[in-house]
Amino acid sequence: MTSFTYSFFQITLTTIFFISSSSSSSFASTTNSRPFKRIYAFGDSFTDTGNTRSVTGPSGFGHVSSSPYGMTFFHHPTNRYSDGRLVIDFVTQELYLPFLQPYILLKDKTNASSSSGVNFAVAGSTAINHAFFVKNNLTLDVTPQSIQTQLIWFNKFLESQGCKGGVTTTPGCKASVDDALFWVGEIGVNDYAYIVGSEVSGDTIRKLAISTKTQFLQELLKKGAKYVVVQGLPPSGCLPLAMSLADENDRDAMGCVKSVNNQCYTHNVAFQAKLQQLRIQFPQAVIVYADYWNAYATVFNNPARYGLKERFKACCGSGTPPYNYEVFAVCGSPSAKACPNPSQYINWDGVHLTEAMYKVVADMFLHGKFSHPPFSYLLDRKQRQG
Repeated sequence: MTSFTYSFFQITLTTIFFISSSSSSSFASTTNSRPFKRIYAFGDSFTDTGNTRSVTGPSGFGHVSSSPYGMTFFHHPTNRYSDGRLVIDFVTQELYLPFLQPYILLKDKTNASSSSGVNFAVAGSTAINHAFFVKNNLTLDVTPQSIQTQLIWFNKFLESQGCKGGVTTTPGCKASVDDALFWVGEIGVNDYAYIVGSEVSGDTIRKLAISTKTQFLQELLKKGAKYVVVQGLPPSGCLPLAMSLADENDRDAMGCVKSVNNQCYTHNVAFQAKLQQLRIQFPQAVIVYADYWNAYATVFNNPARYGLKERFKACCGSGTPPYNYEVFAVCGSPSAKACPNPSQYINWDGVHLTEAMYKVVADMFLHGKFSHPPFSYLLDRKQRQG
């Protein structure tokens, strides 16, 4: 593939309405108040609510700050990589909290509020530190932010709250962690995308990415994080971009790119083993695994059940068949247009999902069987411990 196409393949395979009146009331009846005072979010473009705005992000989707992004709910661009809300937005609404401010906004504006939490996620972020990609000459359009960058930002935020050196032993500082939900969105897809065409193996990326994510979680837990939700990787081989670039013979039972999906699935299995080790190491904490793979696959295999219709085609794109995705005319560019009914689509722009899909997935994490242990267990533990 051309260097331009390779660039897009790298950058784009990255990361108040309630989910329903009945699901919202179910949490209200068990908690009678906000179960958490704040949420801290981490991840990539699937979770980013605006940090890319002021830092180097995926240039292929540089139009994220322009229409039609944000058309569905906000009715204007919000620097989210979707037509509307993301999973993290539905989580905050479910827990009766306002949308999270991106960390970069807190740095830019002294009056920006962080009382209900902060979003540290950055589109294009990797799990592995940026230095690894520089060392291996894999710097083409690679976002310099990683999960380590987000941890550094979090430490700086704690310091701004009076936690010197990131220590959370003082009462006020400790409370900022004790009453928080830590939501770690999917991250790691970019790491695999950045090695396409290189000599670096997927096995190497899997080991390094899982190691750095595990170290990141250990640091949060050592700081006193007690309630942590960690999303796995989705089946990225089902994204229109992956479908448009892969060999037509590289398909799995879902009709998606088999090699990419196998990579994500293997990663998730290995990562869950590490999470179990962390549960043993930190028994005072609740660590929930949000099974993005199986949640996505369940919807993908029966979209009509969830009010969706289009599985493979992007809602916003150039109109190029069969996936409505073209690397030279991504969503937001002059030649691209958005469909009039994004609520019927799984995919928004060829890489990121629609608000409708994020809403379904969020509901599956919060109320369905795709969180282990169930999210309700985490809430019950929080209620008992106060």
